[in-house]
Amino acid sequence: QVQLVESGGGLVQAGGSLRLSCASSGRTFSGYTMGWFRQAPGKEREFVAVISRSGGGTTYADSVRGRFTISRDNGKNTVYLQMNSLKPEDTAVYYCAATSYGYGTGPSRYDYWGQGTQVTVSS
Repeated sequence: QVQLVESGGGLVQAGGSLRLSCASSGRTFSGYTMGWFRQAPGKEREFVAVISRSGGGTTYADSVRGRFTISRDNGKNTVYLQMNSLKPEDTAVYYCAATSYGYGTGPSRYDYWGQGTQVTVSS
């Protein structure tokens, strides 16, 4: 069983930055591909970024590429999402997720989810 706990959300002005963290319990963190997803009110959950087990591979949604950076520290069992140049349309609940089924961007692939952290970007 893997438990994920996100932190770092908050209210920020457009153009600002936030860094989200997701801490994982358990001793097999390095065995999971980790992803970040987000869900805005009235919308479906959407893919944001994914990082491979070693951290050597990353993929981003078109809407965040060049502004967001996903990284991980397997020694600390933590994955991060650095968000720069934030826009009002980035407002959502952000979730981290873990999958043992390999590298992918689809939410259904992911076994474990955190409770989410709210990010609100004001204009």
